[in-house]
Amino acid sequence: MSKKVVIVGAVAAGPKAACRLMRLQPDWDVTMVDQDSLISYGGCGIPYYVSGDVSDESELRATSFHVVRDENYFEGSKGIKTMTRTRALSIDRKAKTVQVENLDSGEKQDLPYDKLMLATGAKPFDLPIPGADLDGVFSIANLHKAIEIKSRIAKGQVSKAVVIGGGAIGIEMAEALTDLWGVETVLLELAPQLLPRIVDRHMADMMKKHLKENNIPVYTQESATELLGNDEGKVCGVKTTQRTLEADLVVMAVGVRPRSELAREAGLDVTAFGGIKVNQRMQTSDPEIYAAGDCVALTNLITGKEMLAPLGSLANREGRVVGDNLAGIPTTFKGVLGSFIMKGFERCIGATGLSYEAALAEGFDADYALTSPPDRAHFFPDQSVVIMQLVFDRKTRRVLGLQAFGMMNDSISVRVDTAAALIAKGGTIEDFGLVEMAYAPPFSSAIDSINAAAYAAENMCDNRLRRVDLDRFFEWMTDMSIEPDWAVLDVRHPLESQPYVEKYGADKWFALEYGQVRERHEEIPTGKTWIILCNAGTRSYEIQVFLDHLGKSDSMVLCGGTNVISRLEVEWPIS
Repeated sequence: MSKKVVIVGAVAAGPKAACRLMRLQPDWDVTMVDQDSLISYGGCGIPYYVSGDVSDESELRATSFHVVRDENYFEGSKGIKTMTRTRALSIDRKAKTVQVENLDSGEKQDLPYDKLMLATGAKPFDLPIPGADLDGVFSIANLHKAIEIKSRIAKGQVSKAVVIGGGAIGIEMAEALTDLWGVETVLLELAPQLLPRIVDRHMADMMKKHLKENNIPVYTQESATELLGNDEGKVCGVKTTQRTLEADLVVMAVGVRPRSELAREAGLDVTAFGGIKVNQRMQTSDPEIYAAGDCVALTNLITGKEMLAPLGSLANREGRVVGDNLAGIPTTFKGVLGSFIMKGFERCIGATGLSYEAALAEGFDADYALTSPPDRAHFFPDQSVVIMQLVFDRKTRRVLGLQAFGMMNDSISVRVDTAAALIAKGGTIEDFGLVEMAYAPPFSSAIDSINAAAYAAENMCDNRLRRVDLDRFFEWMTDMSIEPDWAVLDVRHPLESQPYVEKYGADKWFALEYGQVRERHEEIPTGKTWIILCNAGTRSYEIQVFLDHLGKSDSMVLCGGTNVISRLEVEWPIS
């Protein structure tokens, strides 16, 4: 028997659910409602449209065979009625109707439903500061905003910009403005680091350094307090807690909030942060109403807690689950890890699961292995270093998260995706060490970088590898008096180590090349806690094991070695 299905929201989750449902129940009456005129577009592609990587906004709304997904497309190709420029005002759950209003004519009507889906998405958070309503201040709320930003830049109306917010969208927008258009762009972030709550600080700082190398000043732990305007009501600057910046354009990218007002007013259960509560079948507290996309609260597969995960990829998966369940096919969406990847000029950074700081905050007996292997066989031309951090629980040996930073290629996405699949299944360090990865020298090493990270974690869990914390090491380098017994044992080539010996003295920086340690170990002074240093950390670990064998156990390894340090902003020079 045919049923009436109303879907509120037509960007990602809504269209996916509608199309899936029509393939399963082609005789059903499906209607999508959206308050915008532009629907079914790739919102995550907006920064790449602004940058010019995507040449025209229609490409974000087109299918893979270049047909624009508009009302006519959904009606003619999919059999789905679509009402654009139409806002859903209220839900009458008893009568099973949705009251909607045409935003052009003002006409209101009630749409009856047998089943209802809410895919109302999220809205950007606008900073409550003076000047936020000035002309030239934008949040990335929808495709219209992106079109206007690009139009102003193309017309030569923008020479200086400030992006407020150092999350993924903020970084991508800063790159977009700088790379193609040459706009002088400054990036502001209130937190002490970029990508807060996504990756750990030293990983984020690698991206920060790369942005600065590409002429984007980055100010962390600094907030915008006022947006300044000229006599014409246009933005001309940003006042922060520490400085005043000129700007013809300001982009606010400080996060999003679920659009859950419709659900809340209808009496559906909503979390404290605004996400609509759903079960694994994406049903709300009313079993006749489903919800998916950026408006819902999802379950974190590690902590079991509710979280917001506003990604188009997840919205599409959730939408398919809704389509299945509407059609009577029991399907579940169990939760998410918050997997993430982004590019910044020639580098990319990705993560899945919990960061080290988040794992500690959740009460895990957390630690991390930091490695810096090549992204392909070390002998293959153009191989480059990838920094990888594996977060794990010492008690259970369960892997909690993976972070990686490296060149803008697929080496990071492959490892993050693999980690996500393993972590979702409760994968342990041993699972990561044994996971089979496709191998050929142009793509990876015989010992894949994800295996190598697991080996380091295994050695740490079994107390064969003792590492020094990066922040603690940098503090000591700034003031060596805080740990007077510490000293560096540099096992690199003399050409690399000698400048440091000259700078700090052999008492604090003792050089003994890796290949000579076994023969000359008696020359290593006693009474020191040695921080063993090499390029990647692997040779340092071997030396630590050898010294332990001799009964000299007062040592720690600087994991990742100078490969990590050279990608960070530090106060002392790196050779």
